[in-house]
Amino acid sequence: MKTYSAKPAEVEKKWVLIDADGVVLGRLASVIALRLRGKHKPIFTPHVDCGDNVIVVNAEKVKLTGRKLARKRYYWHTGFPGGIKDRTMGQILSGKHPERVVEKAVERMLTRNTLGRQLMNNLRVYAGSAHPHEAQQPQTLDVAAMNPKNKRSA
Repeated sequence: MKTYSAKPAEVEKKWVLIDADGVVLGRLASVIALRLRGKHKPIFTPHVDCGDNVIVVNAEKVKLTGRKLARKRYYWHTGFPGGIKDRTMGQILSGKHPERVVEKAVERMLTRNTLGRQLMNNLRVYAGSAHPHEAQQPQTLDVAAMNPKNKRSA
């Protein structure tokens, strides 16, 4: 018995459309990371990009549990002394680029190496419901229907 190892040329990439409206952020990000990595496929190979291309729409309508909207903070440093800055999750979601919340959640669930950076190129996140990928004929994946805990109404 020999272990099968997929070659990059053998991988068949599909396009998947996910609607993030009312879906809990962490649960959404874990499903997206699984799809990007290709772990849902029987030909999964750890060192090869065998995942799908994922399109996420309505990223601004993603839900959070608990008090994360006010208490979860994203930090960065300007490079100057005393230059640490932060924003709350609520500020980012109500700001100019709410799709960055979903991007960061998925990015931090992937491997931190060359493959992880390559996988992030297969993710497209849009704040609204419109996207320019109709020509790829993406299949819709209903994350909210997978598990009752995935969807929040309020």
